[in-house]
Amino acid sequence: MLKTLLLTQGAFYDGRGANLAHRTAKGAYKQLQERLNRFPQGAPPSDTLYEILRMLFAEKEAALVAQLPIKPFSALTAAKIWGMKQAEAEKVLDTLARRAVLLDTYDGRTKRYTLPPPMAGFFEFSLMRTRGDVDQALLADLLYQYLNVEEEFVRDLFLGSETKLGRVFVQEEALTHDNTIHILDFERASHVIEEANHIGISMCYCRHKQEHLGRACHAPMDICMTFNNTATSLIRHEYARRVDASECLELLHCAYENNLVQCGENVQENVAFICNCCGCCCEAMIAAQKFGILQPVETTHFLPNVKDDICSGCGRCANACPIAAISCDGGNAAVDERVCLGCGVCVRACLAGALVLRRRDKEVITPVNSVHRVVLMAIEKGKLQHLIFDKQAFASHRAMAAVIGVILRLPPIKQAMASRQMKSVYLQRLIRKFTP
Repeated sequence: MLKTLLLTQGAFYDGRGANLAHRTAKGAYKQLQERLNRFPQGAPPSDTLYEILRMLFAEKEAALVAQLPIKPFSALTAAKIWGMKQAEAEKVLDTLARRAVLLDTYDGRTKRYTLPPPMAGFFEFSLMRTRGDVDQALLADLLYQYLNVEEEFVRDLFLGSETKLGRVFVQEEALTHDNTIHILDFERASHVIEEANHIGISMCYCRHKQEHLGRACHAPMDICMTFNNTATSLIRHEYARRVDASECLELLHCAYENNLVQCGENVQENVAFICNCCGCCCEAMIAAQKFGILQPVETTHFLPNVKDDICSGCGRCANACPIAAISCDGGNAAVDERVCLGCGVCVRACLAGALVLRRRDKEVITPVNSVHRVVLMAIEKGKLQHLIFDKQAFASHRAMAAVIGVILRLPPIKQAMASRQMKSVYLQRLIRKFTP
């Protein structure tokens, strides 16, 4: 009976009770999991994770992808790593890119590939359109188990470092005239949209996942925004549809009308994505409700201020808040500033004008670009060595200089953390040499 069961599950039984094929397969997915953890946004090991990876990668693909560098790479680089011809390597890479587990971009001369992290990355891409090559209902169930039940992944993703993966954008329609004058360009979702070279619109991963679980809300589904290189790859492989800035701005207004929160990549330049999040389905908002006081996503520069002489305690703002940061309890509205995201949804919901946004007393620091953010997260998570000593990723002096250059511009305490991790006299001398 056991032998029959193992055979029906696709496993090989050797007559001694050893499931050799299963062990070999798990070894490939374990290697892939370890490769994912070289990046600051990792993936804690779990049987559920291995099942997810099995759905998204064939065993041979998992073994190959586990060897890929962190930095974007060419087919020639992959061919050398894998010990195969370039044309064969390119065929494998293009197959993976068509399934959106790799992103492919052109730098003007060469096609380059990148293995994105699980989130924001290939977990989400897997449900950003309907598809028949994957059992999306089963995948949704596994992702829910891994993210929302086991929670180790979500805790590490949102709480594992001081520097956050995502940040909230304020609803611009809720700003006063004075706020509009003083708000910086990178704080505006509209600016991100207007400056993007390419824009893609996809199905919301979070609500699509919840739809398969029978828990989705009625918020708009086709409203997930990606930009620039990420958008071009997803558009090429039909995981997103191309739109212009005017249509994307209309969708942003639609998100405002549905009280959705704009949560995007935590950088000032070349933002890769903006999600339009509801409080019931979206991972960032669920994390904010569970761990709000620890600020799992970076807040805006704003906080709502209650005008007590106008507030009637009607509760509209409390009902609209996606993370339950406002209470009324029979009296005027009260904002818990420790957890408030500063999104402005509550201000827009107040018909009496009893809520207005004001600048926070504490300045919110936003990394300049993705390299800056990744280096900060790597230092804080003890993974800087993976960035510096990834042989394929830093084969050129230019790539090494980019990372070291970011380190040298960090505050002294971050530089000290980097030095201790690297245990490198060379890095310490660089920091002393270039620090004023």
